[in-house]
Amino acid sequence: MGMIATMRRRVLTPNVSDTKMAVRGFHVKSTAGCQLLETIGASFLQGYAHAAEARRAADAEPGLESVPTRFRGFAYEGAAMGFAVRDGLPFGGGLVRQLLDGAGDRHVYMAYVGVGWAMARLPRFRWSSLYAPDPLLRWLTMDGYGFHQAYFRTQRYVHEQYRETDFPYPLGDPQPYAARGIDQGIGRALWFVGGTSVEQVHRLVEAFPAERRADLYSGVGLAATYAGGADRRELRDLLRRAGEHQPHLSQGSAFAASARARAGLIVPHNDLGTEVLCGMTTVEASRLCDKTRPADDEDGEEPAYELWRRRIRREFGAPR
Repeated sequence: MGMIATMRRRVLTPNVSDTKMAVRGFHVKSTAGCQLLETIGASFLQGYAHAAEARRAADAEPGLESVPTRFRGFAYEGAAMGFAVRDGLPFGGGLVRQLLDGAGDRHVYMAYVGVGWAMARLPRFRWSSLYAPDPLLRWLTMDGYGFHQAYFRTQRYVHEQYRETDFPYPLGDPQPYAARGIDQGIGRALWFVGGTSVEQVHRLVEAFPAERRADLYSGVGLAATYAGGADRRELRDLLRRAGEHQPHLSQGSAFAASARARAGLIVPHNDLGTEVLCGMTTVEASRLCDKTRPADDEDGEEPAYELWRRRIRREFGAPR
């Protein structure tokens, strides 16, 4: 690693202590749960560091591929954030495109989420430099932005339930649906804030206004399935507590399955998550997402992305 790469890594990469549960003030359910979430955070920053020091996106791939299967997707999410931050800096550009043209294509869901993380760290006038070309998946950048804000600005976004309105992304003009995408990311972060404790996560969700809870539960379902941290009994309790929002919880779980399957990163806790929350295997839940995926030109009053989510929810019918 050259001197410039070393300096870039030191300057750009956040401190790993920022992901410690004690530093964040998040709930600790158990030692194992704490270690899981801190390992996820460390894996994310490992990916970010590889992106910070790489001259080209391909240079980061060996390091990213060396991350254990369970945590590799988080490393690619961090790498996408790192490359997006560099794209947003003066004289940067093209690195996220390179990532998605290479090994990052398998991790496209997590990569778009990582771009959303970068949005939270870059001034708005630099957002136009960010690369998120897929008109369907680009709403995942809102998920990443929401997760970042709930994770690092927990008091404001979680405990005070602050909500973004008329968000000027991804189309440049105020986008009403963006607030819902951000809420989905906040819901995903609640799985971390609550330390994977179903009781704590449920309490956090129910503190929000009723009209926001469906999207929050979608994010919770995604995190519970993708990140794991809950056993079968806990997942059944989560499904029960979601009540009328069970289809939203299941839809989030199915999205997690799709991300894991496309990347080739399915591990046992993913199957447990979809078995309880979706009533099917990870592969079956991923196929459901593929079957219901709309065409890029199906935008109407709501984005095609929301049409996709609604189609998936219909597959799960009434709350179980």
